[in-house]
Amino acid sequence: MSEYLTSAISVVALSLPKLASIFPRLVSVAWACRWFCGTSSCGLSSFLEDMANVGGPTMLKRTLGLQNDRYSQYIGPTTDFEPSLINLSTFDPQDESLLSRGTLRKVSDIDTFLMLPDHATPGFEHIIQDADAIEAVVAPHGRKLIDLYFRVVHPAFPIIQKHVFLEKYERSHREFSPPILAAVYILAINWWEQSDDLAPLPRPNVQELERLIRRTLADAMNRPKLSTIQAGLLLSQRPEGDQWAPTAQLVAIGQELGLHLDCSNWKIPPWEKGLRRRLAWALYMQDKWGALVHGRPSHIFSSNWGVRPLSANDFPDVEWDENESDEREDIERGRLLFTRVVQLSGILAEILETFYTLQSTKTIADAGQQGTHLVLSMAKPVQLKLKEWYGGLPATLRLESYSSSSYSPSRTTSSRLSSIGYLHLAYFATEITLHRRIIRSLTSNTSSVDPYVQHICRSAAKARLISAMDFVNRLTPSHLSSFWYFASKTNFALIGTFGSLLWASSPGREEAEWYRRRLGEYRWTLSVSSKPGENRNLTEFAMTMLDISTGLLKKLPEKPSMSRSGSLADMSAPSVPSSFPGSYVGSFTGGSMLGQFSNIPSADVSSVQSPRSADYSSDDDMEDDSYATPV
Repeated sequence: MSEYLTSAISVVALSLPKLASIFPRLVSVAWACRWFCGTSSCGLSSFLEDMANVGGPTMLKRTLGLQNDRYSQYIGPTTDFEPSLINLSTFDPQDESLLSRGTLRKVSDIDTFLMLPDHATPGFEHIIQDADAIEAVVAPHGRKLIDLYFRVVHPAFPIIQKHVFLEKYERSHREFSPPILAAVYILAINWWEQSDDLAPLPRPNVQELERLIRRTLADAMNRPKLSTIQAGLLLSQRPEGDQWAPTAQLVAIGQELGLHLDCSNWKIPPWEKGLRRRLAWALYMQDKWGALVHGRPSHIFSSNWGVRPLSANDFPDVEWDENESDEREDIERGRLLFTRVVQLSGILAEILETFYTLQSTKTIADAGQQGTHLVLSMAKPVQLKLKEWYGGLPATLRLESYSSSSYSPSRTTSSRLSSIGYLHLAYFATEITLHRRIIRSLTSNTSSVDPYVQHICRSAAKARLISAMDFVNRLTPSHLSSFWYFASKTNFALIGTFGSLLWASSPGREEAEWYRRRLGEYRWTLSVSSKPGENRNLTEFAMTMLDISTGLLKKLPEKPSMSRSGSLADMSAPSVPSSFPGSYVGSFTGGSMLGQFSNIPSADVSSVQSPRSADYSSDDDMEDDSYATPV
């Protein structure tokens, strides 16, 4: 072993000057010395592996999911490969064993993949022609579009290894799998007007790019790699690109590539581990938010999800120009944003699992008159998690941190776009998804629920609606012109849907009229935001859905008139029926549940007001807007 170690060190030491001259940002003598301080073969192995994967055409040869000529298939515990027999095979120093069916690649003591050649798959023979055709559609603007993508989209959705992508493109566009190249182009074109160089020029043929990406992505699924997941996720972010069936396909491909597994101890380059985690969680987000906006059962379950939470080490260290402080700030904020959305997606997943599966729906229905009690008891821990999540947002992700006052007059809005809007909108959508279930339960159990409990729950729901509407009112062009996650257009619509639900379930005419006016104001806000060049599709979809909802509400029977003083007097003190279980009584009269649903802030909107309609006055309001102010 000592002779091998000495020989290996000599070889690497002789190679360092050459490597350092080629890749000065990634290789340094000090870094190399740190590796050589120890004498463990493990440390040497990691160092050699890193050297084999730094830059140049050999960059991807030791990766698992991004090799140029092979693709991988995860060998699960129930396939025709018996896991206990795999270890009987003879593995070479590269942890591979050649079999008649393919090459086994052992990445850990328990995880093995089958490596198969690309050339045996359909469509392989025209990969280069496809890449050339895609590049021809955007030529000669390919590099400008890539720069635009990494300036606008990448900071808020970091699922591509930027320095790897750029180094490959500098050599040739033919080094890319065609669909990932097309996906970057087709998404970047959405911000064509944000580039001073591109804005005066005619846009590329987007329809041709769409045709090419859909065909090449279908081909790539026959030889799936990490780039296939990247392309699919990016294509889903287009304003009209989200569909539920492709999400199911992406989840299946992700499982084929082992993205649902913990890769922490795998024998792959460290940067691939970080990329795998980011892609895995991006896939998780796509599945959970897709399940919400499409009203479909999720495909990813915690019992088969072993991916570790994201950490700072999972993001590339070098992604910005050292002379551009704004770029560095945007990248660092984007990493925080992405991590926080992943955390929020986990809470959304819990809400969907707790309240919206067939089994949970039946359980609540079977509870009969105790259904509302059951819903509230299940909602409390989730609401606590939402409170903790929102309270823990760093200052850089607060909406006011990117308000218009923070911009220098000399800066154009295109120079500093902010995607934090989609984070806050996702939070409101999650809150609304929880409160929709509570309001539905109240509506179906009106006679069995104490009036004071109804008052508290409806007041909390009202607070969320006001906060959400005021949030939309605060969005600036710098927010609206930025990258928005695919679920955002539906999340805007859900605010209107929630208001329509509260309108429809209002016990009296005055309350219903109040919601009618607020929805009218919300539509006005959406119409003001729906301007050319500011992501028009986001708010147009919400306006369409709002018009549909309010159109249906016109068919409601006329509600009885309830005087403001009379309706509030009836709910001035709790009156809990003795038939309710003691835990139910305690949860409300003891204040724990009341405080939970009435005092948790949805957002800091204490100093903001939505535009009021001409006939609006505080006397018309069924209550004041204090619920929108954080307590």
